[in-house]
Amino acid sequence: MMHCPYCKSPAHAKSSRYMSEQVKERYHQCTNLDCSCAFKTSESITKVITAPPLPETCQAPPPTPPQRQPHTLGRYGSAFRH
Repeated sequence: MMHCPYCKSPAHAKSSRYMSEQVKERYHQCTNLDCSCAFKTSESITKVITAPPLPETCQAPPPTPPQRQPHTLGRYGSAFRH
């Protein structure tokens, strides 16, 4: 919310339009009925604090499952068989 440059009362934004991808022009009107000042402001991006993570374009191949070792225990029957 902006304040009126004359009476310092709150001013409501009435409309806005983009001047470029990073600059917006906004029109305000003072809420003080005795003042009723109308003015415009310019809003711009001055610095990006945190950027979103970059998308992964090349995904790593899925890990290969471990090779199964051949079973030798119990191959010819149970070791506890009598």
